[in-house]
Amino acid sequence: MLRIHFTTEDLGRTRVAAAPDPLWETVLSVQRLLARDSDAIFDGWRHQVRSAFTQPSLLDQLRLLLPLLPPRGYFPDFLTPTNGSQGLRAGIEAILSTPKQRLRAELELLDNRYQLPSWVSALAEGDREVLRRLTSAIVTYHEVALAPYQSRLQACVDSDRAVRARTVLDAGAEGLLSGLRPMMRWSYPILEVEYPVDQELRLDGRGLLLLPSFFCYQYPVSLMDPTLTPVLVYPVERDARWIGDDSRRARSDAERALAALLGNTRAGVLEAVAAGHTTSELARRMNISPASASQHATVLRNAGLVTSRRYGSAVLHTLTPLGASLLRNPAERAVQESRAYGSR
Repeated sequence: MLRIHFTTEDLGRTRVAAAPDPLWETVLSVQRLLARDSDAIFDGWRHQVRSAFTQPSLLDQLRLLLPLLPPRGYFPDFLTPTNGSQGLRAGIEAILSTPKQRLRAELELLDNRYQLPSWVSALAEGDREVLRRLTSAIVTYHEVALAPYQSRLQACVDSDRAVRARTVLDAGAEGLLSGLRPMMRWSYPILEVEYPVDQELRLDGRGLLLLPSFFCYQYPVSLMDPTLTPVLVYPVERDARWIGDDSRRARSDAERALAALLGNTRAGVLEAVAAGHTTSELARRMNISPASASQHATVLRNAGLVTSRRYGSAVLHTLTPLGASLLRNPAERAVQESRAYGSR
């Protein structure tokens, strides 16, 4: 169990990250790539990534990461610096700037648990060339295993953030923390988190960054070192079609479905969803029945334009990347044209 101790000041400084952290997703996705579990939602991704890494040059890059990222349990904190929230490049620069003393301490902790190859000793001594090779491997892995799916990862995080934002508006920071059940339990001033080891984290006014993650699995993850900027990575609800939605076939299927989607009312529903609405809110905004609003949202969801997830007793709808792009570009014109035609 991880117990996170809050002060009143910490509640005011608790926030939810706006996007997936590329380094946290890299680390956690390597673990999912190596895992042998029964969660089929990762199977298509695993197959595609493993196929790509059969190329010898790519496989050599992957082999540099594996000793530092065991399938479960501890991995060095320096691989997920706070700067990663600013993008992959900023995170890589932070890794390259890791002090020698910290490299040695964290790699010794890993070495106590696993048998590491000899080159890790050079890394622990601050060998800059080894560290550059490691960061190059991280960038290569990210380009192959994560970048092609970035829009889908962002869509899942956006959906989760929409729910968390609603909770904050309705119930404040304590409501946000209470809403993280069942994986966490909030009772002021302590947030209890399902965790493989017993650990205490005192925020002491620093606040907490809640980081939604697609590849975080089963239970949340935090840093081992309590002196580092507090972060709690937690799993988001995943769209089972996340691989397919980025495929050429899925995009063409959605484009063919567009003609059936953009009626006068449905176009308005799609625009309304851009702000994040529940079914009842859509019904009120569009002046239609809840059943009709639900039907329109279902058609949009089946076409890959909308994501829906439970929010208390309601269902909250948000746009997918495809839905957002359709509103920004050709669909925006289609909406205007359909409305002009409907008004004749």
